[in-house]
Amino acid sequence: MHTPQDYKQENLATVKDFLQKNAFGILINKTENRYWGTHIPLELGVDEQGNDVLYGHISKANPQWKYFDAEEEILAIFPGPHTYVSASWYDHENVSTWNYVAVHVYGKLAVLSEAEVMQSLRRLMDKYEATSEHPVDWEKLSPRTLMQAKGVVGFKIVITDIQATYKLSQNRHDKDYQNIISELEKRNDFDDAAVANIMRDNRA
Repeated sequence: MHTPQDYKQENLATVKDFLQKNAFGILINKTENRYWGTHIPLELGVDEQGNDVLYGHISKANPQWKYFDAEEEILAIFPGPHTYVSASWYDHENVSTWNYVAVHVYGKLAVLSEAEVMQSLRRLMDKYEATSEHPVDWEKLSPRTLMQAKGVVGFKIVITDIQATYKLSQNRHDKDYQNIISELEKRNDFDDAAVANIMRDNRA
């Protein structure tokens, strides 16, 4: 991913926090002679060897898994919040632009055993059920329900590279920067508010 130096986010802790909170990514590899992308949860974790990894699973009906190659890097893309920035918000004539956060993760993929798949699914469910009023209890799932796990292929991606772009008007002087935040907050839109919050934190 091309990222001008001004917009590179090289604080790994910040990027990992983003991946934990924005775990729905796009898994990309070459499948049937064309690039193939699947939108799935990809959970950041650490494996038994201490490697930073992404855990995920896809349906066996999806042909993508048949082209997993342990020798080739695979790409996972995590889009973050994004928004249009009007040049009318500057104190001088300039061009409008787009502010956004995006993270690309490269790594080597390994297919999980059935037991590892079950562990991965349990971690995933526990994470997202934690905020439910009546959370589903993995221990109470019937064997019939758990059998559905046989219909997926689980995997981990051992991370080899992370590229993060935080294009957030870092090149603007403080007056324009603060005005962009104010204008975004007026829009009452989820992405606008998210970008404004990140910008505020970045120049706190």
